[in-house]
Amino acid sequence: MAEFNQIREDIKNRMDKTLESLKSDFSGLRAGRAHASLLDGIMVESYGSMVPLSQVGTISVPDARTLSISVWDRSVAKSVEKAIMESDLGLNPASDGQLIRIPIPPLSEERRKELVKIAGKYAEQNKVAIRNLRRDGIDGIKKLKKDNLISEDEEKRYENEIQKMTDESIKKIDEALAGKEKDILQV
Repeated sequence: MAEFNQIREDIKNRMDKTLESLKSDFSGLRAGRAHASLLDGIMVESYGSMVPLSQVGTISVPDARTLSISVWDRSVAKSVEKAIMESDLGLNPASDGQLIRIPIPPLSEERRKELVKIAGKYAEQNKVAIRNLRRDGIDGIKKLKKDNLISEDEEKRYENEIQKMTDESIKKIDEALAGKEKDILQV
């Protein structure tokens, strides 16, 4: 029983991490509204090394269609502008010394559909990861049975419990995907 609890906790923690990973992937998909996490993946050259944008300035959201970055060191402002323009976000920053404004253009219908496909791909990758975790859990249970640490009835009950955790995680992924699709398609 203690061995199964260890397997269950391990699988549950890994499934939770998979869901967190999906939410992180989704936060990088632009849904037409400005949010600071949109710029999370952007790296800026600062004093000869590449650092995350959040380490060279403060990112704020003055309104639903604008991001602004208050750069702490004026000499890095050009690097920040360049990094944003070179990113695949399709944004055109406008610099005003230490303050960089980034208007968020409305998404075209074609781009929205493309983003929905990308979101679906992220969701499917995470579902595969969840199924792999289920397999790992069931393999662990079969090993316990093989080592005569649990009975056949316990084996079936534990496998059903792992399956239930899997179903719940996949349901959460589907709900997150539906929410993100709605968010992307909302004009």
